[in-house]
Amino acid sequence: MKLATRKDGTRDGALIVVRRDGAAYVDAADVAPTLQAALDRWDEVEPRLRERAAALQDGRLPGTPLRTQDLRSPLPRAYEWIDGSAFINHVILVRRARGAEPPATLRTDPLVYQGGSGMLLDPTEDIPMVDPHWGLDYEAELVAILGDTPRGVTPEQAGAHVKLLTLVNDVTLRQLIPAELAKSFGFFTSKPASAFGPFAVTPDELGPAWKDGRVHLPIRVTLNDTVVCTANAGPEMHFSFHDLLAHIAKTRAFTAGTLLGSGTVSNEDWSTGYACLAEQRMKEIISEGAPRTPYLKVGDHVRIEVLGPDGVSVFGAIDQRVAAA
Repeated sequence: MKLATRKDGTRDGALIVVRRDGAAYVDAADVAPTLQAALDRWDEVEPRLRERAAALQDGRLPGTPLRTQDLRSPLPRAYEWIDGSAFINHVILVRRARGAEPPATLRTDPLVYQGGSGMLLDPTEDIPMVDPHWGLDYEAELVAILGDTPRGVTPEQAGAHVKLLTLVNDVTLRQLIPAELAKSFGFFTSKPASAFGPFAVTPDELGPAWKDGRVHLPIRVTLNDTVVCTANAGPEMHFSFHDLLAHIAKTRAFTAGTLLGSGTVSNEDWSTGYACLAEQRMKEIISEGAPRTPYLKVGDHVRIEVLGPDGVSVFGAIDQRVAAA
C-alpha cells in the first residue's frame, strides 16, 4: 500500500492512497484526514486503507492523475526525526574527511542524532542556500515511520512497529559540523530541514526486498542529470532498522509518527558511486591528495529514488533544486 499527503492549503495536508505505479490517487479523508491521524489509529484504519488501495489498483475506483509537485512530505511535520548512521563505510569516510577517528564502538553501538522535524521540506521543494561557505550537501537515505513503540523493544520485536518506509534527503551543512562537534554536544545548525520521499509505503509493498529490517534495493541519486549513485541499501546496512529501533528505545518510548533514518547509504565498492558529496570528496583525497568536487551551489539539481525490479519508483522521487535563500 502506498500513501501520500496532498497539498490542500493546511499545515498537515490531506491523506491520499496512491496507485502502485504512482500515477493516480484517491482521497482518504473519510478514513483519516492526515497520515498522522492514520498512524494514531493504525490498527483501526489500516484495513480500510488497504481496501481502498485494492479498489484503486484493480480499477473499481477511478483514480485522479497525480503530480509529485502537489505532494507534501508524507508527514509535513513530525513528532520526532531521529537519524542513525548504519552504513559503516560512510562513517569511516566522512570522519576521515574531517580528520576524526571512528568511535571504538563503531560496529557494536549505533550512531544516532536527533534532527529538527517541526518544518520539513516537500519532496520537490527547493533546498535553500543561505551561505555557500557552509558546504551544502545532500544525503540519500531510507526512513522507517514508526507506530507507537514502547520502551525496551528488542530487535526481534521491532518489526511490528515499523509501519511505513520512505526516503529522505538529509540536508547537511558540512563546514558547520567540525565546530559544532568540537563542543561535544552534537549536530544542530549543521542540520537544516530535510525533504522526504513523496510516498510512504507499507513494508510488504517491497516484497522480498524487505528482509531482516533492511531495504535490499539500490538507491539512485542523480546530480545535474548525471547518475552518481546506485548503491545497494541492503547488504552493507550494518545495523538494520530493527537494530536501530531497539537502540533508541533502550531508555524511552516513541509515539506514532516518529521518523527513523538509516543514515547515508554507502557501499565499499566505489563503482556504485556516492550518496553524498562528502564521500566523493574523501575518495578524491585518498586517490588524488585533495578534493576537487565542490559542495552544492545555486542551480544544482538533486534527484533521489529507489526503483523496484519492475522499474517502478517505489517511494517516488525527491526532486530538488538549490535556490538562493
